[in-house]
Amino acid sequence: MVSAYAELEGRMRDRLGGRECLYLPSCRLGLHLALRHWCAPGGRVLMSPVNDDVILFVVLAAGLRPVQAPLDPRDGSLDAAAVPGSVWSGLSAVLTTNLYGNPDPVPELRERCDRLGVPLIEDAAHAIGSTVGGRPVGTYGEASVFSLSQHARAGTGGFLALADPALRDELAAARDALLHPARTTAELAHLARPYAEAAVRGLRLTGAARAALRALGREEREGIRMPLRPGALERALPAAPALDPFHSWIRVDLHDHRPRPGAARLRRTGRRLARLDAVLDAHRTGTARLLASEYGSGGEARPLFRVPLLVEDRDAAVAALARRRITTGYLYDPPLDAYAGARFTDPSPAPERAAWFARHALPVDPRRAGAALAALRAAGVRPAHPSAVPGGAR
Repeated sequence: MVSAYAELEGRMRDRLGGRECLYLPSCRLGLHLALRHWCAPGGRVLMSPVNDDVILFVVLAAGLRPVQAPLDPRDGSLDAAAVPGSVWSGLSAVLTTNLYGNPDPVPELRERCDRLGVPLIEDAAHAIGSTVGGRPVGTYGEASVFSLSQHARAGTGGFLALADPALRDELAAARDALLHPARTTAELAHLARPYAEAAVRGLRLTGAARAALRALGREEREGIRMPLRPGALERALPAAPALDPFHSWIRVDLHDHRPRPGAARLRRTGRRLARLDAVLDAHRTGTARLLASEYGSGGEARPLFRVPLLVEDRDAAVAALARRRITTGYLYDPPLDAYAGARFTDPSPAPERAAWFARHALPVDPRRAGAALAALRAAGVRPAHPSAVPGGAR
């Protein structure tokens, strides 16, 4: 088992220019480890309000207070210049999102964190293969987390990358203490899952497909956000830092985020990781086409996991794509401060920017760029322009 971990870790280490890496069953577990290690309970963490709600619960489970940052409405990246000085001075850490693979302004955030003496933690789940400032995303922070469920499509696995290799043994021990034993039934379900998903989607029976995915633990939401259940969350908070009291939130969309991976799962993950460069090339090509369209924001053609096109009527756009059998996922609306409220997070000082982006962003798989653009144009979907948002023309 150790040798299997080492092979995967070595491949990721090479991608990050030698940065030490720990393999984990999920990115969310790696993020929890990083937050627990670098932040004392009760600390405040600056983060993006346009993000997966699971991340909010991971932060809360670490015993920390989420602080929502202002965003650039053109691409959903964190706007460091718009964060008030009073917010900076009270932080224990900064957590980047790199939404859909668009890098946050991490060189500026690195400088800020150095001045404040607080850690920078990079969530690079969507950003494997992206660079900023001539360096890979994930090489600026004290720690960074990567997922193998997005570009690599392994359905499991991730990495915690460390700036200080001397911390490896300590964090590996902390990881091992949080892992659940491997279960044969879970391993068999993981191996069968891609075939089951392909089968139900191939039937073109949306209701049946979604029901089947829910049974597989891959679809647990009636809407975009999971139910907050504020009463239960209130009762869980005093137990933090701890994962178990927050399990019903953190497990959503990925029930097997803590099991010790079996040999078959690791072999499949290795095969997926070996094919990653070809996948990144395809994402980069499609991203260039989408960014250059009337719905795109221009900019560098990175291998984005999803390209956030900006459209006036997103519901109509989603329906237009669905008619071409293009599924829209990875929507994060409403922003986390509107979703969770002031009891569980500090609101953004510029909430209108995040609200606008969350409402108008249409995440498109760049590998379906041609079909997606044809569907949107045929349906008469109009592009949206962030220049009307305060700070949108920055």
